[in-house]
Amino acid sequence: MVLITFTWRYGGSQVFLYGSFNGWTDQLLMNLVEGSAAVFQRIIDLPPGYHQYKFLIDGTWQVDQEQLCVQDEYGAINNLIFVKESDSTPSALLREDTQSKLVSGFARSMHLEASSSRGLQLEPVMQLSANEIDVSRRRLFMLLSSSRADGLIPNSGKVFALDSEVAVKQAFHIMYEQGLAVMPLWDERNAKISGMLTASDFILILLKLHGSHSMLSNDELERHTVSAWKYEKFQLHAEVSGPMIPPNRRVLLQAGPDDSLKDVALLLLHNKISAVPLLHSPEDESCVQLLHTACLAGISKHICRHFRHSLEYLPLLQQPVGNLPLGTWAREVGGRASSRDLLTLYSRDPLSSALKLLIEGQISSIPILDDNGALINVYSRR
Repeated sequence: MVLITFTWRYGGSQVFLYGSFNGWTDQLLMNLVEGSAAVFQRIIDLPPGYHQYKFLIDGTWQVDQEQLCVQDEYGAINNLIFVKESDSTPSALLREDTQSKLVSGFARSMHLEASSSRGLQLEPVMQLSANEIDVSRRRLFMLLSSSRADGLIPNSGKVFALDSEVAVKQAFHIMYEQGLAVMPLWDERNAKISGMLTASDFILILLKLHGSHSMLSNDELERHTVSAWKYEKFQLHAEVSGPMIPPNRRVLLQAGPDDSLKDVALLLLHNKISAVPLLHSPEDESCVQLLHTACLAGISKHICRHFRHSLEYLPLLQQPVGNLPLGTWAREVGGRASSRDLLTLYSRDPLSSALKLLIEGQISSIPILDDNGALINVYSRR
């Protein structure tokens, strides 16, 4: 038997622990940690193996989203812990020495080969089996299905929206100063979020200024509003692609705080967009509240936070990045087959080439090389 400490860190008046280790029948009262107003703990002697557990907080069933979650045969979401015979410390997480062994194991599974013409080259030898891929897929699906979109909202922070009638030039400075690549647009007349302003919009504006000085002069940029630019952008796309739905009649792609992260991720991927506003619609139909801007990077951070202490539960995260069909690769690196060529530019190339490549290549960043082909910088949309 092994002593294990179960911890609930999120407050409550009365906290009980239930688990498969006692048939889900006995409620175990958790004790408030001395000196804390929110942390409850209970130490239990458990046999080695897998155990599922859950918390009852003031009459409401809860799981700890920061720990590993699984779905049982009835569809319920529970926390999962694996107890090893060698465990000597009361913890539901991997210990630091276990993590270091995992890392060193990865290092031993790969080797670096030096070449005078190609430098250091990684030759990955680890491969995911079909079963490991299926396990990773199912566990990611369960995590994203059981996690709500409001879990992406930071405990402390600011959320920004731009008035759609603000001048384009002012909007550009605001986004630059705040370090934002996308911002929701607020329609004051209709009191709603009406769209999104992205880095792609500014790239297109710069390209149009470069190619046609008559489109928007610097003075016009001082007066030209974001909503006017959005309509001109629509007209340009309609000329190329044929009849389209005008911007003011389109349905805004958005998510709600109760939506699952799975649905938010699919919304972003299927529509090939970078972000969606997270909106709360009050029951009294008053003004819609902007809570957050959800993006794939935020969802990825949520996944990493959840599995950071339990890499063995997600084989995908144990793989060297070179083994995964992710990103864009140069064909000459390790003989790797790639569906897309790695797009690069030289430092002497004009800025307009970089802007055009970002849009036409539908990429987020470009490696910048010197005349010898060595990487010296990365030019990105942000």
